[in-house]
Amino acid sequence: MAQPVEQWITDIPPVTRVWVAASIATSVLVECQVVAPLQLYFSWKAAVGNMQVWRFITTFLYFGQLSLDLAFHMFFIMRYSRLLEENSFSNRRADYVWLLFLTSAFLLIISPLLTMPFLSSSLAFALVYIWSRRNPSIKMSLFGVITITAPYLPLCLVGFSWLLQGGFNAAIGDIVGILAGHTYVFLQDYWPREMWSTTGKGEIQTPAFVKRMFGQAER
Repeated sequence: MAQPVEQWITDIPPVTRVWVAASIATSVLVECQVVAPLQLYFSWKAAVGNMQVWRFITTFLYFGQLSLDLAFHMFFIMRYSRLLEENSFSNRRADYVWLLFLTSAFLLIISPLLTMPFLSSSLAFALVYIWSRRNPSIKMSLFGVITITAPYLPLCLVGFSWLLQGGFNAAIGDIVGILAGHTYVFLQDYWPREMWSTTGKGEIQTPAFVKRMFGQAER
């Protein structure tokens, strides 16, 4: 019989589990001074010009040093990435990986316009936004004081970041995450429903080779 901790870990869906494990491992390596944050942040000059291609990935894995803030981000990934992977993308692992890839690519493309060396928080926030839009009727309690429906959650979190952590600069990562998440939701959910798509499907289709890679059947 599996131990409770082992069972809890194996119950986490695989894509979310890999992301959480890699993020924690990255912070541990930084804490142990095996690597430095300067080796992990993303810039096009470093990643492409200097051929440091790992930066395309590490910018989405580093959430900061071992701290309460890291635990907070891991909670958000564990909750909202897991909810998406287990519900909206149940038995569709390739589609979920493609979602993460496209959202990450969007953030990388617009990164020269921002002063954000790490895009991990924005990617996590994009998932919060996507989940909230796909679950509009779910009611939530903020700090046990205010009850809201799920679509208002991202806006409330942006407001808290803005007010409690220092204005626009503190909230820019969340705002960019909303932009990335909304782009995906618009193309995949709103477009076929509101724009009279002839196929009834979203504009984003997972390539066949990605589906084969993850053993997902064609639909």
